Amino acid sequence: MNLSVNETEVKLLLEGIRLRYGYDFRQYAEASMTRRVESIARSFAATDLLALLRRILDDRSFFLEVLPYLTVTTSEMFRDPLFFKALREDVIPVLRTYPTFNIWSAGCSTGEEIFSLSILLREEGLSDRATIYATDINPRAIHSAQDGIYQVETIKTSIRNYQEAGGKESFSDYYTADYGLAKMNSDLLSNVVFAEHNLVTDQVFAECHLVLCRNVLIYFNKELQSRVLKLFEDSLRHRGYLCLGSKESLKFSGSAGAFETIDEKWRIYRKTAHGLARGFDA
Repeated sequence: MNLSVNETEVKLLLEGIRLRYGYDFRQYAEASMTRRVESIARSFAATDLLALLRRILDDRSFFLEVLPYLTVTTSEMFRDPLFFKALREDVIPVLRTYPTFNIWSAGCSTGEEIFSLSILLREEGLSDRATIYATDINPRAIHSAQDGIYQVETIKTSIRNYQEAGGKESFSDYYTADYGLAKMNSDLLSNVVFAEHNLVTDQVFAECHLVLCRNVLIYFNKELQSRVLKLFEDSLRHRGYLCLGSKESLKFSGSAGAFETIDEKWRIYRKTAHGLARGFDA
């Protein structure tokens, strides 16, 4: 039997989570969050949302079971391969001019984008210059990313994406497969720093040359989108790059004037002199 969830109950649940654990989902898109709460209720056979709320607030381990339902953990290696090809052709040559540089992957989920970035940098001879900050709100997703273990059936998609993205080697060189699982080579994470970070409540933590946050903002309302885009603006050096998802845009946000468009289709932007006073200096 499906539990009917109303707007007031969802708001009460999200407010309780914010007060108890500090995770603020109140400005996520309403329809999306309602669907997620309904999914939680079905998965845990809840017949009373208030009883579910009490259990979440009383039991942190249960909250950690629920948290993945409130966040988005779906990804794949070299997702949107032509985006990675554009990154290789338009952004990597500029990063190559720096002796060292920082990349922030915000909302790194279970790590597929991190391994994709690491492989790309290795093939371009830039691994030793780069530090990749991989952050997510979900600690379990971060642990999965650190383990780097995926179902072997997903590798066919990874290989196809990698080749379409302009991969220069054999993708099989980057993982080992056994018992239906593929484990990515651990040395691909040698330049990666994992951390929990909440885009809703946390602040700038690094000066970056490239920020990627793809297909996360679509789950936020307009106010929260603007706040997060300002966070990215402030995190970027002058002439640093921002990459969003294909359904996301800087248009109509308060940060729009601080960026120029490098690739409209793949939502690659570059911070301009106009935004310099509000962010890090060059």
